[in-house]
Amino acid sequence: MGGALAATLGSLLYPAMLGVQKVGSAPERVIATPATGPLTEADRDFVVEVRAAGLWEYPVGRTALRKGTTKAVKAAGEHLVEGHASLDAACRNVAGQLDITLPNQPSPQQQGFVAKLNADSGKQFDTDMTTTVRAADGLLLSTIASVRTTTRNSLVRSLADQANGTVLDHIAVLEKTGLVDFGQVLVQETTASKLPAQDVTPPPPVAGEPQVVLTPPATSTLSPSPSAG
Repeated sequence: MGGALAATLGSLLYPAMLGVQKVGSAPERVIATPATGPLTEADRDFVVEVRAAGLWEYPVGRTALRKGTTKAVKAAGEHLVEGHASLDAACRNVAGQLDITLPNQPSPQQQGFVAKLNADSGKQFDTDMTTTVRAADGLLLSTIASVRTTTRNSLVRSLADQANGTVLDHIAVLEKTGLVDFGQVLVQETTASKLPAQDVTPPPPVAGEPQVVLTPPATSTLSPSPSAG
């Protein structure tokens, strides 16, 4: 991997955050008791994490379709776009039923990922994109597993199931490019976070602004999991 990305990741990507600061101080504290089961702070934070992941990986996927220099990179971009469009629809559905406020923008950290990749070109883009998204998705997969095994809310459980399949698919297609720097991924997954909370927290939506929708491509064959709704 190029030195430029190593420096960028060193300052932007840390395992504590997939771009979302944990909002609650007591993750097991029950904050609501809907008919679908008790909702904890950890459950709420997970729904926000899924939303935030899509808000930056979806545009990165679109950029990969345009700037990727190999068929494998373009294929990875297609999976990111289709997968996050479908997953985000399920996420918005679940959030609406559980009265969870979702962001319309990713965190400043995640916005930094997007800006870096927008500035890249050629093979540098291919390598930076696959490694950055692979590192973030590896961390998200760990969060999914934790929530899936602990949540008592059926809607959150269903969203975790869909997120698990989507993220595993993305990891697989990224690795198939042959461009992922696994050494750098390991560093990012095992380095303690030094970022302030405001850098890894998505800003709240502006009052009255329409909710951002990640639109699936016309040829998409993916759809939200029925169990998530």
